[in-house]
Amino acid sequence: MSIDIPTIEPITIQAGDTLTWTKSLADYPANDSWVLSYRLINENNKHDITTSASGSEHLVSVLASTTASYVLGKYTLLSWVTKGAERYSLPSKQVEILPNLAIWNGGFDSRTTAKRVLDLLDAAMISHGSNAWVQEYEISGRKMKFKEPGEFLAYRSKIQTEVNREQNAARLKAGLKLKNKISVRM
Repeated sequence: MSIDIPTIEPITIQAGDTLTWTKSLADYPANDSWVLSYRLINENNKHDITTSASGSEHLVSVLASTTASYVLGKYTLLSWVTKGAERYSLPSKQVEILPNLAIWNGGFDSRTTAKRVLDLLDAAMISHGSNAWVQEYEISGRKMKFKEPGEFLAYRSKIQTEVNREQNAARLKAGLKLKNKISVRM
């Protein structure tokens, strides 16, 4: 079984997996001595990624043992090309490094942010009932004021819509039918 090598940079990187892709740059071909370089960087970490020439394309291949040390989080993927004394920056993109689940010792929550928020809102409604959206209270002279119940429910509805959108996108990616289709029998 051969693996298709992607031709675009990833938006997620699984730490501990081999990382590979090719990049074709018509104005900066690898067979014309142009060298493409990448840097994954955030406020705490940086990982440099080198490429090699594969005909006119630039080939990225990072060993699993190298990505195993990548720290999870959101990064900016910077890229640039060089040839002799020339250097040109290319557009950057946002990338997320996901944990190496083969060695992960922490808790694992595969829910999206929207799904976690929806679950918290539902838990508040279940455990506190109508007090989930208390409008105002005072303790020791400190007053706290909240939104109206309708605003709470509207926010929950907005988050539910986002969760439905994410679930439908995942279903499409898996080749399944959308859940929001309503069948009518006459």
